Amino acid sequence: MKKTLLTLCATALLACGSTMVAQKADPTVGGAPMYASKTIVQNAVNSPIHKTLVAAVKAAGLVDTLNGPGPFTVFAPTDDAFAKLPAGTVDTLVKPENKATLTKILTYHVVPGKISAHDLMKWIKKGNGTYSAKTVEGGMLTFTMDMGKIKITDEKGGTAWITTPDVFQSNGVIHVIDTVLMPN
Repeated sequence: MKKTLLTLCATALLACGSTMVAQKADPTVGGAPMYASKTIVQNAVNSPIHKTLVAAVKAAGLVDTLNGPGPFTVFAPTDDAFAKLPAGTVDTLVKPENKATLTKILTYHVVPGKISAHDLMKWIKKGNGTYSAKTVEGGMLTFTMDMGKIKITDEKGGTAWITTPDVFQSNGVIHVIDTVLMPN
C-alpha cells in the first residue's frame, strides 16, 4: 500500500513537473524563439522582424553594450516600424558620419533595469494613468494605457504600442514596438 501511494505521488509530481516545463516555453518574436538564457543581441539577431534594428545597433557600435550584464529594458522597433520613417532615413542614419545621431535614437529606446509590462501597468495605475521613465540617452518616455495595451509617447509627441511584451533575456527584457521613438 505504501509503495503504491509512493508511486502515485511520484507519478503526480512528474506530471506536474512536465506541465511546469511546458508552461515555461520561450516566447517567439516573428516566429523565432527567444531564449531567456541569451542576451538581448543574441536573441535579436535571430528575430526575422528586427533585421533593421540589429543593423543599426551594429552601425552604432552598441553590440558589446547590449551584450553586457545590464539589465536593460529595450523597446525594440520592428522592421515595419523603421519602414514608417521617411524614405532614406535608415540608410542615412547607418552611415559612419551619422553614428552620434543613430546612437542617440537607439539609446532612447533603452531604459536601465529589467521592467516588465506588469511593472509598467502597475506604475501607470499608481501615477493616475501615466508613468514616465528616463532613457539611457537621457530623454523621457511616457507610458499610458489605452484599450488594455501600453502606449509609449516620445518627447516629440510620437506614439508607439507595445505589440509583444515581456521577452525576457539573460540581461534584461525586450518589448517589441510598432513605431520608432524619437528624442528631442
